[in-house]
This record gives sequence, structure tokens and C-alpha cells, in this order.
Amino acid sequence: MKKFLLVAVTFFLFAFGSYAQRYAIIDTKYILGKIPEYQDADKKLQLVSDQWQKEIDDKQAVLDKMYKDYDAEQFMLSDDLKKKREDELFNKEKEVRDLQKKRFGYQGDLFKEREKLVKPLQDKLYNAVQKIAVARGYDFILDKSEGITVIFADPKLDKSDDVLREMGVK
Repeated sequence: MKKFLLVAVTFFLFAFGSYAQRYAIIDTKYILGKIPEYQDADKKLQLVSDQWQKEIDDKQAVLDKMYKDYDAEQFMLSDDLKKKREDELFNKEKEVRDLQKKRFGYQGDLFKEREKLVKPLQDKLYNAVQKIAVARGYDFILDKSEGITVIFADPKLDKSDDVLREMGVK
């Protein structure tokens, strides 16, 4: 009886073990940090970012001085001059905000520059991961660099259509 139980347990372990999903974990930050082209691109992005931030800081300093001057002089200004200075302040403030959005906002200059410099390297990394996944039979490859993110998943494991059918969506 014990022999039969041992054989049955061993059989089930091997049978279900063959269905086990194979996965690997990578650290994309570590990998990219080891690529000289990425390091160069990151330095270029930092220089450009610093330059644009200085430009914004300079404009902000001018705006701050304009506000300080206005606060000191507003009691001596006529209503027309007050209105004119307030309009100048408003326009200057809008100019600073617009520049900040243009440089650092969603789809801004920094985003476009990053796309130009870093995206080809990220694509190269993704292609290498995909080749390794297929060659070694991995079902999943997870990235641990910024939380756990699925970098590669075998398409045959995607059950999205099954879920949609279960929900009655075609």
C-alpha cells in the first residue's frame, strides 16, 4: 500500500510538474545601466533637462522680481497702471507655465528626447528578452526594477478572450 501511494504521488508530481509555468526575473534598470549607449543617452538627457530647468528657473526669477516690485509699488500706481502691471504679471506667469509644460509636460520636449535616445535601447532589450523567452521556453519574464512588471508572456497563456466569452461579450 505504501509503495502504491509513493508511486501515485510521484506520478502526480511529474504529471502536474510538466504543466508548471516557467518564469524568469530580470532587472531592466541593472541591464540598461550596464549598456554604454544607455549611460550616454541618460547623461545627454540629464544635461538637456538641467539646461531647460535653468531656463525655467531664470524666467521664474524674473517673474518673482516683477511680483516683488509690483507689491512694493502698487499703492503708488493708478488703477490703469495697476491693471497693466497685473496683465504683465499674468502673461509672464502664463509664459513660465507654458514653457514648463512644453519642456517637461506629457508628450513634452523631454519625453520626445527620451523617446529618441532611449526607446531604441529599450526595444533592443525587449527583443533580447523575447528571444531568450522563446529559446528557453519561458512562459513569463518579470521585471523587478520598478515593482513587478510582466515583460514577456507567452500569448497562448492569455485567457482574455475566454473571460470576454464568460462575460457574454463577443
